[in-house]
Amino acid sequence: MSQSALSSTAAPVSPIADWQSTATFERTLASLTQALAARAAEHDRSGQFPADNFALLHQHGLLGLTVPASLGGGGADLATARKVIAAVGKGDPSTALILVMQYLQHFRLQNNDRWPAHLRRRVAEQAVNDGALINALRVEPELGTPARGGLPGTIARRTAEGWRLSGTKIYSTGSFGLTWYVVWARSDDADPLVGGYLVHKDTPGISIIEDWDHLGMRATCSHEVRFDNVLIPLDHAVGVSPLSAPQAEFDGEALLWMSVLLPALYDGVAQAARDWLVQFLATRAPANLGAPLSSLQRFQEVVGRIDTLLFANRTLLDAAVAGHVDATHAVQIKYLVSSNAVKAVELAIEATGNPGLSRKNPLERHYRDVLCSRIHTPQDDVALSAVGRAAFAAGVSPHAPMPVS
Repeated sequence: MSQSALSSTAAPVSPIADWQSTATFERTLASLTQALAARAAEHDRSGQFPADNFALLHQHGLLGLTVPASLGGGGADLATARKVIAAVGKGDPSTALILVMQYLQHFRLQNNDRWPAHLRRRVAEQAVNDGALINALRVEPELGTPARGGLPGTIARRTAEGWRLSGTKIYSTGSFGLTWYVVWARSDDADPLVGGYLVHKDTPGISIIEDWDHLGMRATCSHEVRFDNVLIPLDHAVGVSPLSAPQAEFDGEALLWMSVLLPALYDGVAQAARDWLVQFLATRAPANLGAPLSSLQRFQEVVGRIDTLLFANRTLLDAAVAGHVDATHAVQIKYLVSSNAVKAVELAIEATGNPGLSRKNPLERHYRDVLCSRIHTPQDDVALSAVGRAAFAAGVSPHAPMPVS
C-alpha cells in the first residue's frame, strides 16, 4: 500500500459525550466544517486518503459516535449522526462519505447476534480508542452492485486453518484508511454461506490497486481491493446466511439511517455551494452596474430558489430523524433530498457562469461532488420503481375518483 492508513492510537481528547447536549456542539461542528473545508481542495487534487481529517474527527470522539456509550462511544441517535454528517459533508464530502459508512456499520453492530460477541467488542473498542475505520466491500468488476441481485464472485474456501478468501472488490470507499473490511462473499459449501466476512487490513494477501480517478468525491480512495487466498478465522464469517435461507441485510431502521445520512452529506455540499454563491453575489460588483450582483432581482430569485430547495431538504430530514416519516418512505427521502441538492448546485452554476466553473473557486468542486449522490444505492430508477410497485400492490381506494378515458 502506497498510502498510510490512519494509525493514531491516542484516546479522544474531547469525547462527544462531553459536549453533544450543549451549545458547544453546534460551535464544534461549525469549527470542524471550517477546518475540513480549508483543506478539501488539496485532498480533491491529490486524491489521497484524508488521514489528517480523520485524526481531527478522532480527537473529538466522532469516529465512535454510533458505538454504544457502554463501550465508550457516543451512543448517538440518528438526529445527532445526521448533524455531524451534514457538518462534515459541508466541509469535505469525501471524508463524510467514509464517516457515513463507519456510522452505518456501528449503529446496530452490538445487536447483531450473527457476529461473535468478542468481535463486536473488538471492532467497537478499536473505533473508540484507536480511530479504526470499517466499511463493507461489496461491488465486483463482473457483477457490479449486489443491490440489483446476483451472487458474489468472491469465494471463501473452508480449510482446517480457517477461511481462505479470494476475489476482487471495486469502489471500496476508504480503502487505504480502513482497519476492517466486511467483504461480501460466498463460501464453497454445497449450500453456500453468503454475506460478510470480516478481514483485518494487515492480513497477508491483500493488495490495493489505485484505480479511483473519479469526477467527484476524489478523496474517498474508492480503489480496487484484491484478496488472494487471504486467511481469516472461521468465526470471521460475521454476517452470513445460507443461500437457501437468506436473511435481509437491512431492516427498516437500517434503511432509514442510510437514506438520511447519505443525502444529508450531499445536502451539506449544497449548503456549501449556496454559501459561496451568496458571498460571490454580495461582493461581485461589475463596473457597468455600480452595485453588487446581489442587488439584481434575477440573482435574488436564484438564491430564493436554492434556499427553498434546501428548506425542503431540512424539513424532510428533520421529520425523518424525529420519527415522523415511516421507514417505508426511506428511498423517497434519499431521492428527494439528493435531487434537491443537485438542483441547488446546478442553479448556482447557471447563475455564475465562468466563475462557477473555474477551478480556482470551490463551486465547480461542489458540483462534481454533489453529482455523485445519484450513484449510491438505491439509485433513482430502483427507488422510484419500488414506490410505483407499492402503489399498484396497494390497489385503488374505493373512494378514489375513476379515471376519465
